[in-house]
Amino acid sequence: MIEFFYLVLVWYSAFVGVVLLGAGLVGVRPGPVAIMATAGIEAGLLIQLVLSTILVISGERAQTDTVEFFGYLIVAIIVPLAAGFWGLAERTKYSMMVLGAAGLTVAVMLYRMQQLWTGINPLAI
Repeated sequence: MIEFFYLVLVWYSAFVGVVLLGAGLVGVRPGPVAIMATAGIEAGLLIQLVLSTILVISGERAQTDTVEFFGYLIVAIIVPLAAGFWGLAERTKYSMMVLGAAGLTVAVMLYRMQQLWTGINPLAI
């Protein structure tokens, strides 16, 4: 994983997650901005997939387990996609909270992917 891109994506996902979860708690329904913010997370994850694939093809490997890393990445790609469909299908405050929870889930999964890739705890640096 490229460190800078990891940091941008984890902070963006956490920020979007907190904002959307908070908006859902006060009763805001999902609109185009919420869906596009979730789509931004999805786009970042797809870029991460391409970058990670290029790194693995060029010879780099995750320090602990490359297969597990890609497993986390594929599931992380599915999470905002499923939440986005939910937000489009059911326009209630609860679907806004699902979009927020998806952002926070992706942030935690990115944290774990960084642990797998580097073999160290990112917070211990």
